[in-house]
Amino acid sequence: MVPEILASLLHHCSKTKAFHYGLSLHAAAIKSGLQGDVFISNHILNMYAKCRHINFANQIFNEMSKRNLVTWSAMISGYDQEGKHLMAISLYSQMPLEPNEFVLASALRSCANLLALRLGRQIHAQSIKLGCSSISFVSNSLISMYMKNGQCSDALSVFALIPSLTDVSYNTIIMGLVESNQREKAFEVYKSMCRQGLVPDRFTFVGLLGTCNTADDLGKGMQLHSQTIKLKLDETAFIGNIIMTMYSNLNLLDEADKVFRSIQEKDVISWNTLIAACSHCDDHSKAMDVIKEMMDFFDGRPDEFTYASLLSACAGMGSMQFGRQIHARLIRTNSSVDIGVGNALVNMYAKCGGIQYAYTAFRRMTCRNLVSWNSVIAGFANHGHGKKVIKLFEEMKSVDLKPDSVTFLGLLIACNHAGLVDEGLYYFNTMNEIYGVTPNVEHFSCLIDLLGRAGRLKDAEEYMQRYPFGHDSVVLGCLLSACRLHGDVVIGERMAKKLLQHQPVSTSPYVLLSNLYASDEKWDCVAEARKMLKSRGLKKEAAHSLIEVKGSVEKFTIGNFSNSRIEEIVNVLGTLGCGLDEEIILLDSS
Repeated sequence: MVPEILASLLHHCSKTKAFHYGLSLHAAAIKSGLQGDVFISNHILNMYAKCRHINFANQIFNEMSKRNLVTWSAMISGYDQEGKHLMAISLYSQMPLEPNEFVLASALRSCANLLALRLGRQIHAQSIKLGCSSISFVSNSLISMYMKNGQCSDALSVFALIPSLTDVSYNTIIMGLVESNQREKAFEVYKSMCRQGLVPDRFTFVGLLGTCNTADDLGKGMQLHSQTIKLKLDETAFIGNIIMTMYSNLNLLDEADKVFRSIQEKDVISWNTLIAACSHCDDHSKAMDVIKEMMDFFDGRPDEFTYASLLSACAGMGSMQFGRQIHARLIRTNSSVDIGVGNALVNMYAKCGGIQYAYTAFRRMTCRNLVSWNSVIAGFANHGHGKKVIKLFEEMKSVDLKPDSVTFLGLLIACNHAGLVDEGLYYFNTMNEIYGVTPNVEHFSCLIDLLGRAGRLKDAEEYMQRYPFGHDSVVLGCLLSACRLHGDVVIGERMAKKLLQHQPVSTSPYVLLSNLYASDEKWDCVAEARKMLKSRGLKKEAAHSLIEVKGSVEKFTIGNFSNSRIEEIVNVLGTLGCGLDEEIILLDSS
Protein backbone atom coordinates (compact mmCIF):
# COMPACT_ATOMS: atom_id res chain seq x y z
CA MET A 1 0.00 0.00 0.00
CA VAL A 2 1.23 3.49 -0.87
CA PRO A 3 2.25 5.35 2.36
CA GLU A 4 0.47 8.58 1.32
CA ILE A 5 -2.83 6.75 0.76
CA LEU A 6 -2.51 4.86 4.06
CA ALA A 7 -1.73 8.10 5.90
CA SER A 8 -4.77 9.81 4.30
CA LEU A 9 -7.08 6.95 5.32
CA LEU A 10 -5.74 6.94 8.88
CA HIS A 11 -6.25 10.71 9.07
CA HIS A 12 -9.86 10.26 7.95
CA CYS A 13 -10.38 7.63 10.67
CA SER A 14 -8.99 10.09 13.24
CA LYS A 15 -11.46 12.78 12.18
CA THR A 16 -14.50 10.46 12.06
CA LYS A 17 -13.51 8.42 15.17
CA ALA A 18 -13.70 5.26 13.03
CA PHE A 19 -11.79 2.99 15.42
CA HIS A 20 -12.50 -0.38 13.75
CA TYR A 21 -11.48 0.86 10.31
CA GLY A 22 -8.36 2.36 11.88
CA LEU A 23 -7.57 -0.99 13.47
CA SER A 24 -7.72 -2.67 10.04
CA LEU A 25 -5.43 -0.01 8.59
CA HIS A 26 -2.97 -0.56 11.45
CA ALA A 27 -2.92 -4.26 10.54
CA ALA A 28 -2.33 -3.34 6.88
CA ALA A 29 0.59 -1.10 7.91
CA ILE A 30 2.18 -3.99 9.83
CA LYS A 31 1.73 -6.41 6.89
CA SER A 32 3.25 -3.98 4.41
CA GLY A 33 6.13 -3.14 6.76
CA LEU A 34 5.22 0.56 6.99
CA GLN A 35 4.76 0.75 10.76
CA GLY A 36 8.45 1.50 11.18
CA ASP A 37 7.97 4.72 9.21
CA VAL A 38 7.67 7.56 11.73
CA PHE A 39 5.23 9.35 9.39
CA ILE A 40 2.82 6.36 9.40
CA SER A 41 3.35 5.59 13.11
CA ASN A 42 2.37 9.16 13.98
CA HIS A 43 -0.88 8.74 12.07
CA ILE A 44 -1.60 5.42 13.81
CA LEU A 45 -0.83 6.94 17.24
CA ASN A 46 -3.02 9.98 16.51
CA MET A 47 -5.88 7.74 15.29
CA TYR A 48 -5.88 5.76 18.56
CA ALA A 49 -5.66 8.94 20.63
CA LYS A 50 -8.56 10.60 18.77
CA CYS A 51 -10.65 7.42 19.06
CA ARG A 52 -10.17 7.55 22.87
CA HIS A 53 -8.01 4.41 23.02
CA ILE A 54 -5.13 6.09 24.79
CA ASN A 55 -3.53 2.84 25.98
CA PHE A 56 -3.10 1.66 22.37
CA ALA A 57 -1.65 5.07 21.49
CA ASN A 58 0.79 4.79 24.40
CA GLN A 59 1.85 1.33 23.21
CA ILE A 60 2.62 2.70 19.72
CA PHE A 61 4.54 5.60 21.31
CA ASN A 62 6.69 3.27 23.42
CA GLU A 63 7.43 0.97 20.44
CA MET A 64 8.62 3.82 18.18
CA SER A 65 12.41 3.82 17.77
CA LYS A 66 12.30 7.33 16.29
CA ARG A 67 10.03 10.13 17.50
CA ASN A 68 9.66 13.63 16.15
CA LEU A 69 7.77 16.73 17.34
CA VAL A 70 4.50 15.44 15.86
CA THR A 71 4.85 12.21 17.88
CA TRP A 72 5.21 14.05 21.20
CA SER A 73 2.48 16.51 20.30
CA ALA A 74 -0.04 13.76 19.42
CA MET A 75 0.69 11.80 22.62
CA ILE A 76 0.53 14.83 24.96
CA SER A 77 -2.67 16.03 23.25
CA GLY A 78 -4.15 12.53 23.57
CA TYR A 79 -3.49 12.41 27.32
CA ASP A 80 -4.98 15.90 27.71
CA GLN A 81 -8.16 15.05 25.79
CA GLU A 82 -8.56 11.80 27.73
CA GLY A 83 -8.40 13.67 31.04
CA LYS A 84 -5.05 12.13 32.04
CA HIS A 85 -3.55 15.51 32.82
CA LEU A 86 -0.76 14.30 35.11
CA MET A 87 0.46 11.97 32.34
CA ALA A 88 0.35 14.85 29.85
CA ILE A 89 2.44 17.09 32.13
CA SER A 90 4.85 14.25 32.92
CA LEU A 91 5.39 13.55 29.22
CA TYR A 92 5.80 17.28 28.53
CA SER A 93 8.58 17.47 31.13
CA GLN A 94 10.40 14.50 29.47
CA MET A 95 10.20 15.98 25.98
CA PRO A 96 13.74 16.35 24.50
CA LEU A 97 12.59 18.66 21.71
CA GLU A 98 11.56 22.29 21.73
CA PRO A 99 7.74 22.37 21.99
CA ASN A 100 5.54 23.93 19.33
CA GLU A 101 2.29 25.86 19.82
CA PHE A 102 0.18 22.66 19.83
CA VAL A 103 2.21 21.08 22.63
CA LEU A 104 2.13 24.32 24.63
CA ALA A 105 -1.66 24.61 24.31
CA SER A 106 -2.19 20.99 25.44
CA ALA A 107 0.17 21.39 28.39
CA LEU A 108 -1.57 24.63 29.45
CA ARG A 109 -4.99 22.93 29.33
CA SER A 110 -3.66 20.21 31.62
CA CYS A 111 -2.26 22.85 33.99
CA ALA A 112 -5.70 24.49 34.06
CA ASN A 113 -7.41 21.23 35.00
CA LEU A 114 -4.77 20.39 37.62
CA LEU A 115 -4.84 23.96 39.02
CA ALA A 116 -1.06 23.90 38.53
CA LEU A 117 -0.52 27.67 38.51
CA ARG A 118 3.26 27.61 39.07
CA LEU A 119 3.90 25.24 36.16
CA GLY A 120 1.40 27.17 34.04
CA ARG A 121 3.39 30.36 34.60
CA GLN A 122 6.58 28.56 33.57
CA ILE A 123 4.94 27.35 30.33
CA HIS A 124 3.64 30.89 29.77
CA ALA A 125 7.23 32.20 30.04
CA GLN A 126 8.39 29.50 27.66
CA SER A 127 5.67 30.39 25.15
CA ILE A 128 6.78 34.05 25.24
CA LYS A 129 10.41 32.99 24.71
CA LEU A 130 9.41 30.85 21.71
CA GLY A 131 7.19 33.59 20.26
CA CYS A 132 4.01 31.49 20.58
CA SER A 133 2.11 33.43 23.25
CA SER A 134 0.33 35.64 20.71
CA ILE A 135 -1.01 32.66 18.71
CA SER A 136 -4.78 32.65 19.31
CA PHE A 137 -5.28 29.10 20.63
CA VAL A 138 -2.20 29.38 22.90
CA SER A 139 -3.52 32.71 24.25
CA ASN A 140 -6.96 31.14 24.81
CA SER A 141 -5.36 28.27 26.75
CA LEU A 142 -3.42 30.81 28.84
CA ILE A 143 -6.63 32.74 29.63
CA SER A 144 -8.41 29.53 30.64
CA MET A 145 -5.45 28.41 32.80
CA TYR A 146 -5.29 31.72 34.69
CA MET A 147 -9.07 31.93 35.12
CA LYS A 148 -9.34 28.40 36.53
CA ASN A 149 -6.56 29.25 38.98
CA GLY A 150 -8.41 32.38 40.13
CA GLN A 151 -5.96 34.82 38.50
CA CYS A 152 -8.44 37.07 36.67
CA SER A 153 -6.06 40.03 36.32
CA ASP A 154 -3.42 37.84 34.62
CA ALA A 155 -6.06 36.39 32.28
CA LEU A 156 -7.25 39.90 31.35
CA SER A 157 -3.63 40.95 30.72
CA VAL A 158 -3.16 38.05 28.29
CA PHE A 159 -6.49 38.92 26.64
CA ALA A 160 -5.43 42.57 26.21
CA LEU A 161 -2.21 41.53 24.43
CA ILE A 162 -3.87 39.32 21.80
CA PRO A 163 -3.27 41.09 18.45
CA SER A 164 -6.29 39.67 16.63
CA LEU A 165 -9.18 38.85 18.95
CA THR A 166 -11.52 36.11 17.76
CA ASP A 167 -14.91 34.95 18.99
CA VAL A 168 -13.14 32.04 20.76
CA SER A 169 -10.95 34.52 22.68
CA TYR A 170 -14.01 36.50 23.76
CA ASN A 171 -15.93 33.33 24.70
CA THR A 172 -13.00 32.10 26.80
CA ILE A 173 -12.68 35.34 28.78
CA ILE A 174 -16.48 35.68 29.20
CA MET A 175 -16.84 32.13 30.53
CA GLY A 176 -13.85 32.64 32.84
CA LEU A 177 -15.35 35.85 34.27
CA VAL A 178 -18.72 34.16 34.77
CA GLU A 179 -17.10 31.23 36.61
CA SER A 180 -15.17 33.75 38.74
CA ASN A 181 -18.48 35.44 39.66
CA GLN A 182 -17.56 38.68 37.85
CA ARG A 183 -20.84 38.93 35.97
CA GLU A 184 -20.80 42.67 35.30
CA LYS A 185 -17.30 42.46 33.79
CA ALA A 186 -18.45 39.53 31.64
CA PHE A 187 -21.30 41.64 30.24
CA GLU A 188 -18.87 44.50 29.55
CA VAL A 189 -16.66 42.15 27.53
CA TYR A 190 -19.75 40.86 25.69
CA LYS A 191 -20.71 44.43 24.72
CA SER A 192 -17.14 45.06 23.57
CA MET A 193 -17.32 41.92 21.43
CA CYS A 194 -20.49 43.19 19.74
CA ARG A 195 -18.93 46.63 19.17
CA GLN A 196 -15.97 44.97 17.44
CA GLY A 197 -18.38 43.53 14.90
CA LEU A 198 -17.91 39.91 16.03
CA VAL A 199 -21.05 37.78 15.99
CA PRO A 200 -21.73 35.97 19.29
CA ASP A 201 -22.23 32.22 18.97
CA ARG A 202 -23.90 29.63 21.18
CA PHE A 203 -20.89 29.40 23.49
CA THR A 204 -21.05 33.15 24.11
CA PHE A 205 -24.62 32.89 25.41
CA VAL A 206 -24.13 29.77 27.55
CA GLY A 207 -22.24 31.53 30.33
CA LEU A 208 -24.14 34.83 30.15
CA LEU A 209 -27.62 33.25 30.28
CA GLY A 210 -26.53 31.08 33.20
CA THR A 211 -25.97 34.21 35.32
CA CYS A 212 -29.56 35.47 34.90
CA ASN A 213 -31.22 33.64 37.79
CA THR A 214 -32.77 36.39 39.93
CA ALA A 215 -35.58 38.90 39.33
CA ASP A 216 -33.01 41.70 39.00
CA ASP A 217 -31.42 39.86 36.06
CA LEU A 218 -34.66 39.46 34.09
CA GLY A 219 -34.00 42.52 31.89
CA LYS A 220 -30.55 41.27 30.87
CA GLY A 221 -31.85 37.78 30.32
CA MET A 222 -34.61 39.00 28.01
CA GLN A 223 -32.12 41.11 26.03
CA LEU A 224 -29.90 38.07 25.56
CA HIS A 225 -32.94 36.02 24.59
CA SER A 226 -33.85 38.64 21.96
CA GLN A 227 -30.31 38.47 20.57
CA THR A 228 -30.52 34.67 20.24
CA ILE A 229 -33.81 35.07 18.34
CA LYS A 230 -32.14 37.45 15.86
CA LEU A 231 -29.33 34.92 15.35
CA LYS A 232 -31.82 32.00 15.22
CA LEU A 233 -29.97 30.30 18.06
CA ASP A 234 -33.08 30.02 20.24
CA GLU A 235 -34.37 27.36 17.83
CA THR A 236 -31.49 25.04 18.77
CA ALA A 237 -31.82 22.71 21.73
CA PHE A 238 -28.38 23.74 23.03
CA ILE A 239 -29.43 27.38 23.64
CA GLY A 240 -33.18 26.85 24.01
CA ASN A 241 -32.65 24.53 26.98
CA ILE A 242 -30.57 27.17 28.79
CA ILE A 243 -33.15 29.90 28.14
CA MET A 244 -35.88 27.62 29.51
CA THR A 245 -33.82 27.06 32.65
CA MET A 246 -33.40 30.82 33.08
CA TYR A 247 -37.16 31.47 32.88
CA SER A 248 -37.84 28.50 35.16
CA ASN A 249 -35.51 29.93 37.84
CA LEU A 250 -37.52 33.17 37.60
CA ASN A 251 -40.83 31.24 37.92
CA LEU A 252 -41.92 32.33 34.42
CA LEU A 253 -43.35 29.00 33.28
CA ASP A 254 -45.32 30.41 30.33
CA GLU A 255 -42.15 31.97 28.90
CA ALA A 256 -40.27 28.70 29.35
CA ASP A 257 -43.06 26.88 27.54
CA LYS A 258 -42.91 29.36 24.60
CA VAL A 259 -39.15 28.77 24.28
CA PHE A 260 -39.74 25.01 24.34
CA ARG A 261 -42.26 25.29 21.49
CA SER A 262 -39.76 27.31 19.41
CA ILE A 263 -37.03 24.62 19.52
CA GLN A 264 -36.93 22.89 16.13
CA GLU A 265 -35.38 19.57 17.14
CA LYS A 266 -36.06 18.87 20.81
CA ASP A 267 -33.75 16.45 22.61
CA VAL A 268 -34.43 14.60 25.85
CA ILE A 269 -32.86 17.47 27.80
CA SER A 270 -35.43 19.87 26.29
CA TRP A 271 -38.31 17.74 27.54
CA ASN A 272 -36.65 17.21 30.93
CA THR A 273 -36.03 20.95 31.33
CA LEU A 274 -39.70 21.81 30.74
CA ILE A 275 -40.89 19.05 33.08
CA ALA A 276 -38.48 20.26 35.78
CA ALA A 277 -39.69 23.85 35.18
CA CYS A 278 -43.31 22.76 35.77
CA SER A 279 -42.34 21.05 39.03
CA HIS A 280 -40.23 24.04 40.11
CA CYS A 281 -43.23 26.34 39.53
CA ASP A 282 -45.56 23.87 41.36
CA ASP A 283 -47.64 23.26 38.23
CA HIS A 284 -47.59 19.48 38.58
CA SER A 285 -50.67 19.01 36.39
CA LYS A 286 -48.86 20.66 33.48
CA ALA A 287 -45.82 18.47 34.14
CA MET A 288 -48.09 15.43 33.66
CA ASP A 289 -49.42 16.86 30.39
CA VAL A 290 -45.87 17.45 29.12
CA ILE A 291 -44.92 13.87 29.98
CA LYS A 292 -47.91 12.52 28.04
CA GLU A 293 -46.98 14.74 25.10
CA MET A 294 -43.40 13.46 25.28
CA MET A 295 -44.59 9.84 25.15
CA ASP A 296 -46.67 10.62 22.03
CA PHE A 297 -44.27 12.79 20.01
CA PHE A 298 -40.69 12.20 21.16
CA ASP A 299 -38.81 9.52 19.22
CA GLY A 300 -36.11 9.04 21.86
CA ARG A 301 -36.38 7.26 25.18
CA PRO A 302 -37.00 8.99 28.52
CA ASP A 303 -33.90 8.92 30.71
CA GLU A 304 -33.42 8.71 34.47
CA PHE A 305 -33.91 12.46 34.90
CA THR A 306 -37.25 12.23 33.06
CA TYR A 307 -38.51 9.53 35.40
CA ALA A 308 -37.24 11.36 38.50
CA SER A 309 -38.99 14.59 37.41
CA LEU A 310 -42.19 12.71 36.60
CA LEU A 311 -42.23 10.98 39.98
CA SER A 312 -41.65 14.36 41.62
CA ALA A 313 -44.74 15.69 39.80
CA CYS A 314 -46.77 12.68 41.00
CA ALA A 315 -45.62 13.41 44.55
CA GLY A 316 -46.61 17.07 44.19
CA MET A 317 -50.10 16.14 43.00
CA GLY A 318 -50.51 13.23 45.39
CA SER A 319 -51.24 10.93 42.44
CA MET A 320 -50.18 7.46 43.58
CA GLN A 321 -52.03 5.78 40.71
CA PHE A 322 -49.96 7.50 38.03
CA GLY A 323 -46.83 7.07 40.16
CA ARG A 324 -47.42 3.32 40.30
CA GLN A 325 -47.84 3.23 36.52
CA ILE A 326 -44.45 4.89 36.14
CA HIS A 327 -42.97 2.42 38.61
CA ALA A 328 -44.41 -0.47 36.59
CA ARG A 329 -42.93 0.98 33.38
CA LEU A 330 -39.54 1.22 35.09
CA ILE A 331 -39.73 -2.42 36.14
CA ARG A 332 -40.60 -3.47 32.57
CA THR A 333 -37.98 -1.39 30.75
CA ASN A 334 -35.07 -1.13 33.19
CA SER A 335 -33.17 -4.05 34.68
CA SER A 336 -31.90 -1.79 37.47
CA VAL A 337 -33.12 1.55 38.80
CA ASP A 338 -30.80 4.56 39.01
CA ILE A 339 -30.23 5.79 42.57
CA GLY A 340 -31.84 9.17 41.75
CA VAL A 341 -34.96 7.45 40.39
CA GLY A 342 -35.02 5.14 43.43
CA ASN A 343 -34.98 8.14 45.74
CA ALA A 344 -37.79 9.75 43.72
CA LEU A 345 -39.84 6.54 44.07
CA VAL A 346 -39.42 6.54 47.85
CA ASN A 347 -40.39 10.22 48.00
CA MET A 348 -43.41 9.75 45.72
CA TYR A 349 -44.89 6.85 47.69
CA ALA A 350 -44.26 8.60 51.02
CA LYS A 351 -45.93 11.85 49.90
CA CYS A 352 -48.87 9.98 48.37
CA GLY A 353 -49.61 8.22 51.67
CA GLY A 354 -48.14 4.81 50.76
CA ILE A 355 -45.43 4.68 53.41
CA GLN A 356 -45.13 0.89 53.25
CA TYR A 357 -44.65 1.06 49.47
CA ALA A 358 -42.00 3.73 50.10
CA TYR A 359 -40.23 1.48 52.58
CA THR A 360 -40.36 -1.47 50.15
CA ALA A 361 -38.87 0.67 47.36
CA PHE A 362 -36.15 1.81 49.78
CA ARG A 363 -35.28 -1.76 50.79
CA ARG A 364 -35.10 -2.90 47.16
CA MET A 365 -32.53 -0.27 46.24
CA THR A 366 -29.20 -1.99 45.56
CA CYS A 367 -27.31 1.22 46.33
CA ARG A 368 -28.39 3.92 48.78
CA ASN A 369 -26.94 7.35 49.52
CA LEU A 370 -27.71 9.96 52.17
CA VAL A 371 -30.66 11.27 50.12
CA SER A 372 -32.18 7.75 50.15
CA TRP A 373 -32.03 7.56 53.94
CA ASN A 374 -33.27 11.14 54.35
CA SER A 375 -36.23 10.41 52.05
CA VAL A 376 -37.40 7.36 53.97
CA ILE A 377 -36.81 9.07 57.33
CA ALA A 378 -38.84 12.11 56.22
CA GLY A 379 -41.59 9.80 54.93
CA PHE A 380 -41.98 7.94 58.23
CA ALA A 381 -41.61 11.23 60.14
CA ASN A 382 -44.51 12.87 58.29
CA HIS A 383 -46.64 9.79 58.92
CA GLY A 384 -46.01 10.01 62.66
CA HIS A 385 -43.85 6.88 63.06
CA GLY A 386 -41.39 8.37 65.54
CA LYS A 387 -39.93 5.11 66.88
CA LYS A 388 -39.40 3.76 63.36
CA VAL A 389 -37.54 6.94 62.38
CA ILE A 390 -35.20 6.61 65.35
CA LYS A 391 -34.57 2.97 64.43
CA LEU A 392 -33.77 3.96 60.81
CA PHE A 393 -31.44 6.70 62.07
CA GLU A 394 -29.46 4.18 64.12
CA GLU A 395 -29.35 1.82 61.13
CA MET A 396 -28.07 4.65 58.92
CA LYS A 397 -25.24 5.36 61.35
CA SER A 398 -24.28 1.69 61.36
CA VAL A 399 -23.48 1.86 57.62
CA ASP A 400 -21.08 4.78 58.27
CA LEU A 401 -23.24 7.50 56.73
CA LYS A 402 -22.92 10.87 58.43
CA PRO A 403 -26.28 12.62 59.04
CA ASP A 404 -26.80 16.14 57.71
CA SER A 405 -29.19 19.01 58.34
CA VAL A 406 -32.05 17.29 56.45
CA THR A 407 -31.63 14.11 58.52
CA PHE A 408 -32.05 15.99 61.79
CA LEU A 409 -35.04 17.90 60.48
CA GLY A 410 -36.70 14.55 59.76
CA LEU A 411 -35.82 13.31 63.25
CA LEU A 412 -37.28 16.41 64.92
CA ILE A 413 -40.47 16.25 62.82
CA ALA A 414 -40.85 12.58 63.79
CA CYS A 415 -40.42 13.35 67.47
CA ASN A 416 -42.88 16.25 67.14
CA HIS A 417 -45.61 14.18 65.47
CA ALA A 418 -45.14 11.27 67.85
CA GLY A 419 -44.86 13.42 71.01
CA LEU A 420 -41.33 12.18 71.80
CA VAL A 421 -40.26 15.31 73.68
CA ASP A 422 -37.17 14.02 75.48
CA GLU A 423 -35.85 12.31 72.34
CA GLY A 424 -36.41 15.48 70.32
CA LEU A 425 -34.55 17.58 72.89
CA TYR A 426 -31.68 15.09 72.86
CA TYR A 427 -31.29 15.18 69.07
CA PHE A 428 -31.51 18.98 68.97
CA ASN A 429 -28.94 19.41 71.76
CA THR A 430 -26.46 16.89 70.31
CA MET A 431 -26.71 17.55 66.56
CA ASN A 432 -23.95 20.16 66.72
CA GLU A 433 -21.70 18.86 69.48
CA ILE A 434 -21.65 15.23 68.27
CA TYR A 435 -22.34 15.45 64.52
CA GLY A 436 -21.15 18.98 63.73
CA VAL A 437 -24.50 20.05 62.23
CA THR A 438 -25.45 23.59 63.21
CA PRO A 439 -29.21 24.00 63.91
CA ASN A 440 -31.03 26.41 61.61
CA VAL A 441 -34.40 28.13 61.94
CA GLU A 442 -36.26 25.06 60.61
CA HIS A 443 -34.80 22.82 63.33
CA PHE A 444 -35.50 25.46 65.94
CA SER A 445 -39.14 26.07 64.94
CA CYS A 446 -39.69 22.30 65.02
CA LEU A 447 -38.26 22.14 68.55
CA ILE A 448 -40.44 25.06 69.76
CA ASP A 449 -43.51 23.39 68.23
CA LEU A 450 -42.56 20.11 69.95
CA LEU A 451 -42.22 21.78 73.37
CA GLY A 452 -45.34 23.88 72.80
CA ARG A 453 -47.54 20.90 71.91
CA ALA A 454 -46.32 19.15 75.06
CA GLY A 455 -47.35 22.17 77.17
CA ARG A 456 -43.77 23.07 78.11
CA LEU A 457 -44.26 26.71 77.16
CA LYS A 458 -41.75 28.15 79.61
CA ASP A 459 -39.04 25.76 78.35
CA ALA A 460 -39.84 26.85 74.80
CA GLU A 461 -39.57 30.52 75.77
CA GLU A 462 -36.22 29.89 77.46
CA TYR A 463 -34.86 28.25 74.28
CA MET A 464 -36.05 31.26 72.30
CA GLN A 465 -33.98 33.53 74.53
CA ARG A 466 -30.88 31.35 74.15
CA TYR A 467 -30.87 31.07 70.34
CA PRO A 468 -30.78 33.78 67.64
CA PHE A 469 -34.00 32.52 66.01
CA GLY A 470 -36.25 33.70 68.84
CA HIS A 471 -37.59 36.66 66.83
CA ASP A 472 -38.37 34.67 63.68
CA SER A 473 -42.05 34.99 62.74
CA VAL A 474 -42.49 31.24 62.18
CA VAL A 475 -40.98 30.42 65.57
CA LEU A 476 -43.15 33.05 67.31
CA GLY A 477 -46.20 31.69 65.49
CA CYS A 478 -45.45 28.15 66.70
CA LEU A 479 -45.38 29.24 70.35
CA LEU A 480 -48.44 31.48 69.95
CA SER A 481 -50.34 28.51 68.52
CA ALA A 482 -49.25 26.40 71.51
CA CYS A 483 -50.43 29.14 73.90
CA ARG A 484 -53.81 29.05 72.16
CA LEU A 485 -53.89 25.26 72.55
CA HIS A 486 -53.09 25.36 76.28
CA GLY A 487 -54.86 28.62 77.10
CA ASP A 488 -51.78 30.51 78.32
CA VAL A 489 -52.80 34.12 77.70
CA VAL A 490 -49.76 35.68 79.43
CA ILE A 491 -47.06 34.06 77.25
CA GLY A 492 -49.40 34.25 74.27
CA GLU A 493 -49.72 38.03 74.54
CA ARG A 494 -45.94 38.38 74.72
CA MET A 495 -45.51 36.25 71.60
CA ALA A 496 -48.29 38.09 69.77
CA LYS A 497 -46.77 41.48 70.57
CA LYS A 498 -43.40 40.39 69.11
CA LEU A 499 -45.06 38.75 66.14
CA LEU A 500 -47.18 41.77 65.22
CA GLN A 501 -44.03 43.93 65.18
CA HIS A 502 -43.05 41.98 62.03
CA GLN A 503 -46.21 43.26 60.27
CA PRO A 504 -47.27 39.75 59.20
CA VAL A 505 -48.64 39.21 55.71
CA SER A 506 -50.95 36.36 56.77
CA THR A 507 -54.07 36.29 58.95
CA SER A 508 -52.81 33.53 61.27
CA PRO A 509 -51.32 35.70 64.09
CA TYR A 510 -54.50 37.79 64.36
CA VAL A 511 -56.79 34.76 64.27
CA LEU A 512 -54.68 32.92 66.88
CA LEU A 513 -54.63 35.95 69.17
CA SER A 514 -58.37 36.48 68.77
CA ASN A 515 -59.08 32.83 69.60
CA LEU A 516 -56.70 32.97 72.56
CA TYR A 517 -58.59 35.96 74.02
CA ALA A 518 -61.91 34.27 73.30
CA SER A 519 -60.87 31.16 75.26
CA ASP A 520 -60.23 33.45 78.25
CA GLU A 521 -63.48 35.40 77.58
CA LYS A 522 -61.64 38.70 76.97
CA TRP A 523 -64.17 39.95 74.44
CA ASP A 524 -62.84 43.51 74.24
CA CYS A 525 -59.44 42.12 73.29
CA VAL A 526 -61.09 39.80 70.74
CA ALA A 527 -62.71 42.83 69.11
CA GLU A 528 -59.38 44.69 69.09
CA ALA A 529 -57.58 41.75 67.43
CA ARG A 530 -60.25 41.54 64.74
CA LYS A 531 -60.06 45.29 64.22
CA MET A 532 -56.29 45.03 63.64
CA LEU A 533 -56.89 42.24 61.15
CA LYS A 534 -59.47 44.33 59.27
CA SER A 535 -57.20 47.41 59.23
CA ARG A 536 -54.40 45.39 57.63
CA GLY A 537 -56.72 44.44 54.78
CA LEU A 538 -55.75 40.75 55.05
CA LYS A 539 -57.95 37.85 54.04
CA LYS A 540 -57.52 34.25 55.06
CA GLU A 541 -56.42 32.09 52.14
CA ALA A 542 -59.06 29.52 51.38
CA ALA A 543 -58.03 25.96 52.25
CA HIS A 544 -58.28 23.25 49.63
CA SER A 545 -58.09 19.47 49.30
CA LEU A 546 -56.90 17.27 46.44
CA ILE A 547 -58.48 13.90 45.67
CA GLU A 548 -57.54 11.41 42.97
CA VAL A 549 -60.42 9.64 41.17
CA LYS A 550 -59.63 7.17 38.40
CA GLY A 551 -56.29 8.83 37.66
CA SER A 552 -57.74 12.36 37.57
CA VAL A 553 -56.90 14.78 40.38
CA GLU A 554 -59.76 17.04 41.56
CA LYS A 555 -59.27 20.16 43.68
CA PHE A 556 -61.92 21.32 46.17
CA THR A 557 -61.63 24.78 47.72
CA ILE A 558 -63.64 26.08 50.68
CA GLY A 559 -66.40 28.42 49.47
CA ASN A 560 -65.97 27.44 45.81
CA PHE A 561 -68.91 25.44 44.39
CA SER A 562 -67.97 25.73 40.71
CA ASN A 563 -67.27 22.01 40.23
CA SER A 564 -69.11 20.70 37.17
CA ARG A 565 -70.50 17.76 39.19
CA ILE A 566 -71.61 19.74 42.25
CA GLU A 567 -75.18 18.41 42.13
CA GLU A 568 -73.96 14.78 42.17
CA ILE A 569 -71.61 15.58 45.05
CA VAL A 570 -74.44 17.16 47.07
CA ASN A 571 -76.71 14.18 46.42
CA VAL A 572 -74.05 11.71 47.58
CA LEU A 573 -73.35 13.79 50.71
CA GLY A 574 -77.10 13.82 51.42
CA THR A 575 -77.26 10.04 51.00
CA LEU A 576 -74.38 9.67 53.46
CA GLY A 577 -76.42 11.65 55.97
CA CYS A 578 -74.03 14.56 56.39
CA GLY A 579 -76.89 16.82 57.45
CA LEU A 580 -76.27 19.36 54.68
CA ASP A 581 -78.92 21.64 53.37
CA GLU A 582 -78.83 21.13 49.61
CA GLU A 583 -80.77 24.29 48.89
CA ILE A 584 -78.34 26.45 50.88
CA ILE A 585 -75.31 24.90 49.17
CA LEU A 586 -76.74 25.39 45.69
CA LEU A 587 -77.75 28.93 46.58
CA ASP A 588 -74.16 29.67 47.68
CA SER A 589 -72.79 28.17 44.46
CA SER A 590 -74.89 30.52 42.37
